[in-house]
Amino acid sequence: MGLSPQSVVLFDAASSAKRFIDILIFVYILLIFIYVLSSWVRLPYSPWLRRIQDFLRDVCEPYLRVFRRLLPSFGPLDLSPVVAVIVLVILRQVVDAIFNSI
Repeated sequence: MGLSPQSVVLFDAASSAKRFIDILIFVYILLIFIYVLSSWVRLPYSPWLRRIQDFLRDVCEPYLRVFRRLLPSFGPLDLSPVVAVIVLVILRQVVDAIFNSI
């Protein structure tokens, strides 16, 4: 018993959407890691480095700010990136489970 052409197209679209979401979450986690590392290291002034740091701040801060509001303050220790990455990993697993059930 073969699959109908519509179900093959639907399976291909679901597979592509799952792969896109997985890559998007991976890239966002990578951007958060780069943002955290760049905040630890004092880099020399360069217009290009400044633009990269501004981009990382503009992309990562809105998401991290959500967790900074929810988590209690631990002095100079900021746990929001750790919690944010854990939430993204859990989200990826949930999305994978949803797409695997289709």
